[in-house]
Amino acid sequence: MIVAFSVSPSAAAPDGSVSEAVARAVKVVRDSGLPNSTSSMFTEIEGEWDEVMAVVKEAVAAAGEGSARVGLVLKADIRPGHDTGQLTAKVERVEAHLRNA
Repeated sequence: MIVAFSVSPSAAAPDGSVSEAVARAVKVVRDSGLPNSTSSMFTEIEGEWDEVMAVVKEAVAAAGEGSARVGLVLKADIRPGHDTGQLTAKVERVEAHLRNA
């Protein structure tokens, strides 16, 4: 499965930035050893249901350190039999179609 998620704690820097809290969450994901990717809006992580959800839970906790509330947006692509390699393969298939268009 691939999970795309975004975390946002209620306590932000005076300028509204949540980058420090998000960096804590991204570090949890990267330290997990699971395939992952981070963009300006979401972090994607790939693996088995239980391992991915455990990492998301830990990332939410890390982002929420010092905050009374954390918002979580989560989208999952659950495709039995395709638990690995899809994080990049899905993008490669789209790019191949674009090259052939």
